Amino acid sequence: MFEDLRDLYQEVIFDHNRNPRNFRVIENASREVEGFNPLCGDRLTLYLDIVSGVIEDASFQGSGCAISTASVSLMTEIIKGKTESEAEALFSQFHKMTTTEGEVDMEAVGKLAVLAGVKGYPARVKCATLAWHTLDTALKNEGLESISTE
Repeated sequence: MFEDLRDLYQEVIFDHNRNPRNFRVIENASREVEGFNPLCGDRLTLYLDIVSGVIEDASFQGSGCAISTASVSLMTEIIKGKTESEAEALFSQFHKMTTTEGEVDMEAVGKLAVLAGVKGYPARVKCATLAWHTLDTALKNEGLESISTE
């Protein structure tokens, strides 16, 4: 069973790294925040189009390792159509799942569960969570234009 999960994890990471979803700029995005992981060199710009509290569109540009790229690709897919509060709840669940901070509702995280294995590699956690911290900053909309994992 563990082997199957690891194989699925690798397959999803490779697929989203090779063919990232939503890799584009949203012109006139409601929110635009840059994220940077100096440890790995991952860099991304997250674009959100939020209308009446609902994330109508999400995309990104940038470069990074396979885990970082797969994480942001998966994230942009799953948050489309969610309310800001639903996206914040997903951030919380994803952060718990990747940092082992308590119980996680694996059903709530859906296909993001394939990234749960990253917690076994502490040096890679920041790669997986960069996109999510960037999302959290964008959702808080406090005027920050960039964040760093350091």
